[in-house]
Amino acid sequence: MEEEVHMKRLKYVLFVVCWSIITSCSSGDNALIYTGVVEGTAIQIPSMTGGQIIELLIDTGQEVEQGQIIAMVDTLELSYQRDNLNGILQEIASQEQSAAANSARAQKELSYVQEKYQRFDDLRKTESVSQQLVDDLKNQLQNAESAYQIARKQYESLAARRSQVQAQLKSIGKKIKDARIISPSAGIITNKYYEKGEAIPPLAPIAEVINLNEVWVKIYLSEKMLPRIKTGQEAKVKIDGTEQTLSGKISWINAKAEFTPKTILTPETRTSLVYAAKVLIQNPDHILKHGMPVEIHL
Repeated sequence: MEEEVHMKRLKYVLFVVCWSIITSCSSGDNALIYTGVVEGTAIQIPSMTGGQIIELLIDTGQEVEQGQIIAMVDTLELSYQRDNLNGILQEIASQEQSAAANSARAQKELSYVQEKYQRFDDLRKTESVSQQLVDDLKNQLQNAESAYQIARKQYESLAARRSQVQAQLKSIGKKIKDARIISPSAGIITNKYYEKGEAIPPLAPIAEVINLNEVWVKIYLSEKMLPRIKTGQEAKVKIDGTEQTLSGKISWINAKAEFTPKTILTPETRTSLVYAAKVLIQNPDHILKHGMPVEIHL
């Protein structure tokens, strides 16, 4: 399917190059008329969440709005993962309560031993207590400090674990939300790559949408025509085979010249340099369609 789309686009480009150059050269220096093909901005709509497609709400050729739900992916397994993570959070909360109590108890014990050690150390200086008693209290103080550090690190470890699980929950929540695939742009569905019931991998495109509200036509200017055409210049767009016209504007001219394609021109003109230019056309009523041939009058 993707190869066919690529071949169609290649044909469009070759058609544009060939007719743009032939038309401009045969129309004389004063009548700048180019023939090109209308193109819209094509967007591959990705499925951010992989899984089985349980709903497919679009078909090729259907017009969609920006933000419209076009498909839904099964989220049953993701729901199970979310329930499991919520259970882990409850367990961590219980462990945090116990760790907080142990930390508070260890801190209280440490404060008590510190005060006692300081008091007896002052008494030792007046030889009111023995050195052995002060040394024993010093050992108790070291043990109390170790116990407090262990209790505090245990609580900090649980807090870090809780943050990890919460992050995983957010990730699961995003995947569940992304299972509702929406169109990022208004336009026409030009390709549909999967059907209902098929499994789609993460980040794979499920469909292609082309925005026709603003379209463009690429033309190729010869070197001698280039000084007569500027960015922002108005252009008249005539639909091939009709008298209907629309307004356009030159939005970009390539600053770099390129050789004309060898596949469509004679050996004498293969070394000619051309400059690609883009004519931007506002198309709110979708009068112009993707792939429609038009004439550009400058």
